[in-house]
Amino acid sequence: MSIRIVVCDDHALVLDAFAETLRTVSGFEIVGLVNGGQHVVATVRQLRPSIVILSMGMAGTDCLQLARQVREALPSCGVALIAASPTRALVDRAVEAGVLSVIPKHARLSHLVGAVRGVAAGCLTIDPALIGPPGARAQALSHREREILSLTVGGASVKEIAKELFLSAGTVRNLSSSAMRKLKGRNRFDAARIAYEQGWL
Repeated sequence: MSIRIVVCDDHALVLDAFAETLRTVSGFEIVGLVNGGQHVVATVRQLRPSIVILSMGMAGTDCLQLARQVREALPSCGVALIAASPTRALVDRAVEAGVLSVIPKHARLSHLVGAVRGVAAGCLTIDPALIGPPGARAQALSHREREILSLTVGGASVKEIAKELFLSAGTVRNLSSSAMRKLKGRNRFDAARIAYEQGWL
């Protein structure tokens, strides 16, 4: 089943270029392009996408409020933000608004694809570079477990995490399972979400 995507930006050239990039990915279907934020909610109600991608900084548009409206209009639809220079503060506010991913404009296609797939699956998917240092309450998690959860939040697969940390895939799975038990997560993505929302990553 394809991932149905609506993209919103107030620059037509950027909108078209972004859509063309996503169309090259197998399993992605661009069902709507919206120029500006005014008609996003109506488009979501009509087309019922899997995910809406909003560009921060659109003139006259509060993207975080718009994200809330999208979630209210279609709770099954995930929301991702594209931001030129995202910060941890923006990520925190976005997550509170129901956004599942904040993607830097300079992100590689592989990161964008991972974020879109994660959001479509209902998973919090945040660039690891935007995750702050661990808090005191993270002591139950080992350093390796936090590293794995941070990369998981970033949308990395088990294979990608293993390559990044120079571990075997089996070790990554074992450490993920350990973190899941400690955090009572349903799966590794849920454990990563819990750790992120608690400020442990």
